[in-house]
Amino acid sequence: MAIRTDLALEMLEAAGELLPQGVRQEKFQENGVEVTRVQVETEEAARILRKPVGSYYTMETADFKSVPPDFAAEVEAAARVLSRLLPPKDQPVLVIGLGNQEITPDALGPKAVRLLLATRHIRAELAEEIGLGKLRPVSLLAPGVLGQTGIETAEITAALAGMLRPSAVVVIDALAAKSVDRLARTLQISTAGISPGSGVQNTRRELSEHTLGVPVISVGVPMVVDMTTVACDLLQNEAAEEKISEAGRGMMVTPREIDLAVEHAAKLTAFGLNRALQPDLSLTDLQALVGG
Repeated sequence: MAIRTDLALEMLEAAGELLPQGVRQEKFQENGVEVTRVQVETEEAARILRKPVGSYYTMETADFKSVPPDFAAEVEAAARVLSRLLPPKDQPVLVIGLGNQEITPDALGPKAVRLLLATRHIRAELAEEIGLGKLRPVSLLAPGVLGQTGIETAEITAALAGMLRPSAVVVIDALAAKSVDRLARTLQISTAGISPGSGVQNTRRELSEHTLGVPVISVGVPMVVDMTTVACDLLQNEAAEEKISEAGRGMMVTPREIDLAVEHAAKLTAFGLNRALQPDLSLTDLQALVGG
């Protein structure tokens, strides 16, 4: 059975106990939150794991289906990981919220963008005058999906990147997982870019440094699991796939509390990114500026 997951950590787990050559893994604590870093270093390792060369950070968060008990600590942990990957704080960044806001499990990107602080239009003198200090120029867009616009998200992003010339592009998207235990309770941050829809067998053009010409950082939370993957995972038997009807094989499973899960995940993603992009502003400052 082909493993259907956007999480590099799950692909590594499926590969067995021995790390494939060209892959490094380390675990560490970031502000009290457990983080696993998977580094895919060679094209051969990328072929084995079916993940592009790059760094993948997986944060084990609280369950987003309820109010996070330590929201501030998780925001700071996400901010510290993101800060490792972002360009210096005076350089501009473009943030793209991928997904369809009309479909709840796919709405993470648009919802997160609504809680981000856009600053490219604020002159430095005005920022100093109103007490915000020096702000990094940040541009935001939730472009919708191909079925709504008739334009590939990669085309929109490439056009914007060509005009705005950011030092990096950050893309936010809902992901697919292999394990139900990681649904709505894992945050993955990667330098390898992203292929929207790949986890649900609807792959669109990739957003990566190769296609955009600038570093691309992807941020996502798994919100769905493929029905076939769930059956095989729960039964610990790949033969379970044969018992699923053709209609069932096309289904995706999402948590019953998906509305809350997406709202809470969007807040963590947005404020972690806000803190990384504007480190001189506190979480309290940011909440006052953008709400949430």
